[in-house]
Amino acid sequence: MYLLAGFVGCLLFLTVEAEVGKCSYLPFKTETSQCMLYNVTCKCDTYEARHYEAATWVTTTVRSWSMDYACYVAFMRLYKYICGENDQGKSIEMTSPVVMKIGEEKWLWEEQDYQMSFLLPKEHQAYPPEPTDHDVLIYKSPAFDVYVRSYGGWMFSLSDSHQSGELMYDLEMSGASFEPDCHFGIAYNGPKTLFNRHNEVWVPVTGKPHCPYK
Repeated sequence: MYLLAGFVGCLLFLTVEAEVGKCSYLPFKTETSQCMLYNVTCKCDTYEARHYEAATWVTTTVRSWSMDYACYVAFMRLYKYICGENDQGKSIEMTSPVVMKIGEEKWLWEEQDYQMSFLLPKEHQAYPPEPTDHDVLIYKSPAFDVYVRSYGGWMFSLSDSHQSGELMYDLEMSGASFEPDCHFGIAYNGPKTLFNRHNEVWVPVTGKPHCPYK
């Protein structure tokens, strides 16, 4: 399975055109000029539900017992692609967010597949350059809905595990229907940004988004 295949039962097909646009439209700062835009469908005290349109991504999978190690290996593969390791030799603009698909939590010594994806900029959404590395693939995600929890600092395995666990607990308590077997770790900032960092956890919505109001 490719990255982002988890958005309705973890496997769907391309349906509509991507909404890739200016990052300045988002309520938080990034270092890139183009981002994946979204609509907030509902919001409560502990999370919000968002709708994203379909999009084209470049993705890779790393099998490891460590999310942090997998992040490094996957990032370098994808970074080489946007730096010109593609069939057109083109340098491609970095975008936000960087997305990591993570399966259900396992024991520390158990390996699992981690799938990282870079969003392709608007000018490459329809006809992206093909990767020359066989471990790097182009993937077209469908439109999807996710529950979102935002947090600051750095996205490591421990922070992601804590935040995803808190989000799933809140969803259970609220009676929301969601996909429990995978979630997505989302990073909007590069390593040189030390302050005001923005990270997210995405959990795929099943059924109709649900955000209770107190």
